[in-house]
Amino acid sequence: MHFLLWIIKDCLFLLGYISGNQCFKKPLSAAEEKALLLRLKEGDEEARQLLIEHNMRLIVHIARKYKVPGCTFDDLISIGAIGLIKAVRSYDMDAGTSLSTYAARCIENEILMSLRQSRKQQADISLNEPLGTDSDGNAVTFADLLGTDPDLVQDEVRRRITLRAVREALPSLPEREKLVLGMRYGLTDGVMHPQHEIAKILGISRSYVSRVEKHGIELLREALEEKRSRM
Repeated sequence: MHFLLWIIKDCLFLLGYISGNQCFKKPLSAAEEKALLLRLKEGDEEARQLLIEHNMRLIVHIARKYKVPGCTFDDLISIGAIGLIKAVRSYDMDAGTSLSTYAARCIENEILMSLRQSRKQQADISLNEPLGTDSDGNAVTFADLLGTDPDLVQDEVRRRITLRAVREALPSLPEREKLVLGMRYGLTDGVMHPQHEIAKILGISRSYVSRVEKHGIELLREALEEKRSRM
């Protein structure tokens, strides 16, 4: 259940960026990034979202290097965003690798998995058949992608299915929950507002905003589980 709830949160967050059509925030300084990572280590959800927001430029930089059959550039941005979300969630400060380096690798892996999947539906595939090109114009072949962890592919598929289901379920929520989730995850104006800011705008307490947000996510979880039971 916990796993499904954080997938829903990430999908709401991703929907906000895709639908908001907003400019990406400037990169963090080393000190700012370290401070947010320390907050994240203590379980600060707002710090996690800020780290994602300030690293979204990486996605554009990497997405421009690839051409995936059947995918528009906007599709690649949404695919890369899933990789960035995974990176921030799993990053280890003590691993000796910078967050930007680790995130770039995760974003690229996500796009490469899409290259792989874009050819899976075709009956006969040569291992040396080009799937796309990299930034230098070199062909990326199916053989290049065989080392991808199957669990990563499964996680991506699960997120994409959940993202679509969340998009479909949102209109059915009560107005109060839609309003708070819309402001929290940038679905209303493309800006992800923190809870204290929403509380001030709506003239209610921060704890009440938190309860409404949790209730809205819980309603989405129930809708997804009901849909899953009918499949």
